[in-house]
Amino acid sequence: MDQALPDSGTYVCHGITWASGDPRLLLAPVATGPLVHARVMSRRLGYRVSGTGRWCTGRYRFADRVRVEAIACPDQAPAEAGGQCAACTGRDDFRFAHRFHDGGHVPDALASYMAQPHWLYLATFADGTTKIGTAAEPRKRSRLDEQGALIATYLTRSGDGRAVRFLEDALTRRLGLTQTVRASAKLAALAALRDLAPAHAAHQQHLARATEALNALDVPASPEPWTPPGVGDLLRTPDAGRALYPHDPRSGEHGLTVLSCLGSQVLATLDGDGEQLPHLLDLGALKGRRIILGAKFSSPPGAVQSALF
Repeated sequence: MDQALPDSGTYVCHGITWASGDPRLLLAPVATGPLVHARVMSRRLGYRVSGTGRWCTGRYRFADRVRVEAIACPDQAPAEAGGQCAACTGRDDFRFAHRFHDGGHVPDALASYMAQPHWLYLATFADGTTKIGTAAEPRKRSRLDEQGALIATYLTRSGDGRAVRFLEDALTRRLGLTQTVRASAKLAALAALRDLAPAHAAHQQHLARATEALNALDVPASPEPWTPPGVGDLLRTPDAGRALYPHDPRSGEHGLTVLSCLGSQVLATLDGDGEQLPHLLDLGALKGRRIILGAKFSSPPGAVQSALF
């Protein structure tokens, strides 16, 4: 599905998705119509945030036994806990996936989805922080692409989602690894990136320990390196000139052209920048915001907050 960024209209932003193999803004039209998967690379994004509230970003439904797909909120309702409205939360069977292995309610569609092979992976970010995570077979690639990591390795392929989550929890306990990394921490780490060596060293250390721990659990480790998407190369380059975006992307109006993307973090030029440094910001911050698209919108002038301090 090759969709250009719309040049007008009001949308609820669902954030950045890598489901198509490249970074795209996932947009739900406020009027009616299907979700828009709009390419962002090498395109100008002009938008204004409408209001200050957050809106429901819908739910996931099972497209078949092995895939899930995003569905927009039919009521365009305000968001409640977890970024959804109560109605979408109640219809979202995928929400039970996170505690699937602990027992409790398991809808039939979720049981079928979790019965397929899953992957256990390690992902290391620009500051050396390493997380452990899982991905279903169809999400093997896109799950890691959306993380915004510098380096990652698939540790082992498990027969189903229950087994892989037991492994994830076991390695979390044994190695003290986290299962989540905040977007703000990823952004700050990229801003301060000067040398790739520490992140690579941290990853190799965690990989060796994880392999040893899997062997102790009688699980054969078969490390397979993740190949990072080329569109993130500029962001993964240490000492590349960049400046932190001096405005809050969740309010006001903005105009930028994306040069590089790593997860939901982007490096972008602004209108009339001239010889100034490109700017680093997180487009994932737009999730749940209503935005109005248009070429007329531009970022306000502001002092550059250099990341090269």
